[in-house]
Amino acid sequence: MAQSTSLSRIIRRPIGDPEARESTALLVGTAAFVIGTVPAILLFWGRDLPISGRGSLGDAAAVGAAIAALLAFVLGCLLRRAQRLGPDRTQQSEPTWRRLHWYDVAALCLAHAVIALLGWVGLAAVFGAGFQGALVYSVTAAILVGVVMAITAYAAFLSAVNLTPMLLSIVLAMFLVVGTLASTLSASDPLWWQKNLSTLGISDDISSLTFNLTLIIAGVMVTTISHYATAWLPVATPAEARGRALVRLALIVIGILLACVGLFPVDEHLEVHNLSATGMAIVYVVLVIALRSLVPSMPRVFIMLGYLFVGVIVVLAAFFISGYYNLTAVELVAFALIFAWLIVFLRTAGAIAPVAVAEEPTAVAHS
Repeated sequence: MAQSTSLSRIIRRPIGDPEARESTALLVGTAAFVIGTVPAILLFWGRDLPISGRGSLGDAAAVGAAIAALLAFVLGCLLRRAQRLGPDRTQQSEPTWRRLHWYDVAALCLAHAVIALLGWVGLAAVFGAGFQGALVYSVTAAILVGVVMAITAYAAFLSAVNLTPMLLSIVLAMFLVVGTLASTLSASDPLWWQKNLSTLGISDDISSLTFNLTLIIAGVMVTTISHYATAWLPVATPAEARGRALVRLALIVIGILLACVGLFPVDEHLEVHNLSATGMAIVYVVLVIALRSLVPSMPRVFIMLGYLFVGVIVVLAAFFISGYYNLTAVELVAFALIFAWLIVFLRTAGAIAPVAVAEEPTAVAHS
């Protein structure tokens, strides 16, 4: 009887509390396992599959995982919305300006799908290198595809229903890592690093598509972050509200310029590409310098970290001008520092919000 009651409670409120969310995620993963395994058995029947490469287990599992991630994330967002608008309205404490819009959901769905696709392809390549020449029986391969889809759906669903700025930082970091590694490992020119980072986006192979798509989606994610993460920054005065709006605007500009770097490859649109990359760095430096006055609630340690990152970028630029560093090294380090700062910014914004709410429950929040 207790088990039946628990199941009915989960059905009524699938994400009403942490226990219900975990149980619902397990159900979503189980459904993904069944949906993935049955078609895979029919698809693989009568033939053995290599672990990686074209027509392999890894490719099939990665495509299935991408679909599972997208659908599970959408389901999680729909359940969040349904619970917020339901008769019990258990999430009325979540202000309107902290809710995801449709374009936010679309960007994050795509990011989760790409992370799943590239991540599982990369993992399959690692196992393929470790078990060279090995083949997987059809039934075993189908079960493995189901397992991969179940794990991915479980993780993507929990990501959707538990989304916070801190979790967004993890998603952004994972997306950038898997996208960049996939493009570098699949580059047709093994000596691309002797030129510059943008060289990865000028060929006609899968590496170019992966690199440019990574930048475009990352840019869209940053614009999503600009809305969602800055909404958690506490404001108590009109001046602080304006400061938060300016921070949001700066992040939007950084996201747009990052997407433009991917949209306009360096070999076809040199001036626009360089202008976008340079503009992104300039906006970042200005934002870091002005952040202390724009958002007074930001911890001093984080402010000083931004100053340190800017100083390192300036030193690297001087090394490049003097010929000590090549452009690739400067771009890689600057890219890493900027996005490390963004990731820490997300985590810091998520950390200071509960403190500010506890201290100033009547603070001005709408801007």
